[in-house]
Amino acid sequence: MTSKTKLFEYGGIAASIILVAFGVAAIVLGFNGRSTVQNNLGAEAIVGTGDMTPSAIKAEAKAAKLPSSVNLPSCSVAGKTIDTGGEARCFAQYMRIHTLEATHGFTYAQMGRFTAKPGAPASELAKGGGTDNPKFAVVDSTSQQPVDNGLRNIWVTETALTTALNTSYMAEQMALFGIVVGVALLLSGIGFGVLTIGGALRRASASSEAAPTRVAAPAS
Repeated sequence: MTSKTKLFEYGGIAASIILVAFGVAAIVLGFNGRSTVQNNLGAEAIVGTGDMTPSAIKAEAKAAKLPSSVNLPSCSVAGKTIDTGGEARCFAQYMRIHTLEATHGFTYAQMGRFTAKPGAPASELAKGGGTDNPKFAVVDSTSQQPVDNGLRNIWVTETALTTALNTSYMAEQMALFGIVVGVALLLSGIGFGVLTIGGALRRASASSEAAPTRVAAPAS
C-alpha cells in the first residue's frame, strides 16, 4: 500500500470522526434549545381561554362583525398550558382576533393617534376612528396634551406579546432543524467511516491474496 493511499484512508477516517462529532453536538444543542424554549414558555403560566377553539372564535368574529377577509385560527388551545412553540403560535393567532374584536376590526395603522373630540369633521377622522390632527383631539386637562387613542394602544401590547410568542415558535423550529441536521451529519459520518474502513479492508485482503507464496528450499 502506497503512502498516498494510507493518507487518503487516514483522512477519510478523520473526516468521519469529525462529522460524527459535529452531528452529536448539533443534536445535543438542538434538544437543549428546544427544552429552553419550552421551559421559558411554561414559566409564563399562559393558559388558553375557553374561546380559543375554531368554532368558538368563528362565532365571536361573526358577532363582532369582523370582515370575512380576516383569517381565523384553525388550531385549538382552549384550557391548555402554553409550553410549546406550536401552542405559542396558535395563542398568538387568537390574540390577534381578540384585538381586532376590541378595535372593531381595524388595525393599528387604520386608526388615528389621538382620541377625536365630539364634532370633529369627518375629513379629519381616521378610517378606524380617532384623528391624527391634534387640533381635533381631546386634550388632557392636566398635561394639556392630546389624549392618545386607547384602542390604538391595544395593538402596541398585542404586537409585543405576539412577536414574543411567534419568536418562541421560530426558535423551537430552529432547534428541530438543528436536530435534523445533526442526525444527517451523524449518519454521513458513520457511512463515510464504514466506506473508508471497508475499502481499506478490501485492499488489505486483495494484497494478501496477490502476495506470492514462498516455497521452502529442500534440505541438503
